[in-house]
Parts: sequence; C-alpha cells; structure tokens
Amino acid sequence: MIFPRAKSAKAAPPWWESGSRNKSSRTNIVVIALFASSIGGVLGVTATGGGFFQGANLVSSSSVIERAPDSVAGIAARVLPSVVSIATRGNSGGGTGSGFIIDSSGFILTNNHVIASVAKSGGTLRVRLNNGDIYNAKIIGRDASYDLAVLKIVATNLPALQFGDSDKVAVGDSVIAIGSPLGLSGTVTLGIISAKNRPVTASGSGSANSFINALQTDAAINPGNSGGPLVDATGAVIGVNSAIASLGSTSQTGSIGLGFAIPINQARKTADQLIKDGKATYPILGISLDMDFTGLGALVAKSATGIMAGGPAQRAGLKPGDIIIEFQDREINAAEELIVAVRSKNVGDTVTLTYVRGGKEISVAVTLVAAKN
Repeated sequence: MIFPRAKSAKAAPPWWESGSRNKSSRTNIVVIALFASSIGGVLGVTATGGGFFQGANLVSSSSVIERAPDSVAGIAARVLPSVVSIATRGNSGGGTGSGFIIDSSGFILTNNHVIASVAKSGGTLRVRLNNGDIYNAKIIGRDASYDLAVLKIVATNLPALQFGDSDKVAVGDSVIAIGSPLGLSGTVTLGIISAKNRPVTASGSGSANSFINALQTDAAINPGNSGGPLVDATGAVIGVNSAIASLGSTSQTGSIGLGFAIPINQARKTADQLIKDGKATYPILGISLDMDFTGLGALVAKSATGIMAGGPAQRAGLKPGDIIIEFQDREINAAEELIVAVRSKNVGDTVTLTYVRGGKEISVAVTLVAAKN
C-alpha cells in the first residue's frame, strides 16, 4: 500500500501472499519448531541425566485460570469464530487475506485488493472459517475507492460480528486486530488507537487508488491481515484492517507499528450499498485537484476541468486556482486530506469549506452529490 505524499503516511503494497512468500513463511515456522524441539531435547537430557532434578518431588497444579469476558483472551474467544481466511488463486498466482462475517446468512466483508485479481482475471476464491470449514465464495460487490468488497458463501447460522461506532473511538483506546498474517489464521494482536482521521492513499496491483480516512493503530498488522477486523474493548468491530506503513526499504515487509484501518461506520455504509445494489458510490464536491501542488491546502486544478459544470463547487462560487484550506473545521494541508474528508461524509450532506483566492479567505456552504459510476 502506498502514500504518495511526504505529508501522508507511506503504506506498503497490498498484502498478497505469493508462492515464494508462503514458502518463506513456512520456512520460518519450521525454524521456530526446530528451535523449540532442540530446547526440548536439551531439557530432556538434563532431566533424565541426574543433577538438578535428582530426588525432587514434582507437583502438578490442577487450578483453573479464569479469564474475564472483557479480557483479551475473553474478547478473542468471542470474535475469532467470526473471522475468516480468504485464499485466491488465478493465472498470475495466489494470495491470502482476511475477512469477517457481517451477516449470519453468509455475507463477509473484506478489502477489495484481497479479491481484485480474481474479480478482474478470474480464478478461485475460497473462504476458510475459524472451525476449519472451507467454502467457495462469490463476489457480491466491490468498491476500489474505499477498498472494500462483500463476499457470499452458502452457509447459515454463522456468527456475525457486532458493529461498533468508529466515530466514538478515542486516541488511546485499546484495540485488537485479528486475521491471517502470512497465512497464519486466527492470529490475535493487541494495541491502541494511535490516531484518527489519517489520510491514507493506497493503491496496488490491479487496483485503483483508495482514499481512506483511517484509524491508525500500533497493533501488529502484517501481510495477510488485510480485510480482518479491528475490534474495541467490548469485542465490537470498529475498523477493517487495510494498510501498513513502510520505511521504503525493499527488505521491510512487516509491521513497524503503523497500521491503518477503514472506520467501520464508512465500511458499513459501503457494505450495505454493495449488498443491495452490487456497487457503491461516494460523495464529491465536483472539483479536480492538482495532486502535484506542494503548498498548504488543496489546489483546484487550473484547467477547464478544474470545476465540474453544474456541480456543487461551481454553484458555491469556487473557481480553478482556488486553494481549499478548511473542510468542516478540519484543516486541509494537502489534496489527499480533502479527498478523504469528503469521502467520510454522506451524499446529500451540506458542509462548510474555506478557500483562499487572491489572498482572501472565503467560507461557503456546499451540498455534496454522488459521484457518477
């Protein structure tokens, strides 16, 4: 996943697991297993060769560890049955990702980039439940702009996750990320919300750019976690894990404590549209932005297409060359920040924005309209 501007976080590419990477992850697992076996062998020799344990009376405990329902273990036990692993296979190779059940009748939410190759070029798409059951999956709908997709499997009485309210999330809240990093299904990691409203621009092979008004977390998220849930301290899902930041090094492929999730309030709206219509839309101002502008704010492109004829911005009086510096009391420092701020709203919302023209600040009200598919 990538973040094109220096002002935005730079995300790693989409989390695909190629054959070579899967081989590498299996090798790492084998090394760990052999290391554990070696330790066991040493301890066995020590225990049976006399010395430390000679004449000792070993007592085993029968006490039971009680785990509170709101503990990490308690939350994981409730959430894990709703989290799935997704495997794709096509002419260009295969990959793995994550997802979670949003309806007991078999609807599953994941990232678009997890299934984009199959949607474009064909192939197989299989979902593995936490209990080991495997199903063929059908793509109900997908939206590259929000990097979301809904799948359907033929199953009933599935455990669906409870939706939280991502608008009420606070920086410092405890969160848990669950998914299948490197194909290791059912992996649970713990962290906090590090920041809100992070403008993340992500793109990947075969996928259009996605603009995410993201939740940032330090919970360990790695390739394969894409599409898995980020849940709060009650076990309610508050985000869809989608991207990680990169140091820009080709050797760095894992978590550096900078993960990003699509807020569930946005994901839920998009999922509802995909289930109902097979497609989703997003709100727009009716402007084109100069993505190469390096000053503060978002510059309306100085061209004939800078302002959409008859669009909201034109009706509000904006012109090419205007620099938008504020959107609904949110400071705008770059084009990406304006895009994700707009897309976090709903079609029909009336918003206030402030722009600069000729050194003068002007505030106007604009009603957002739906983008044309």
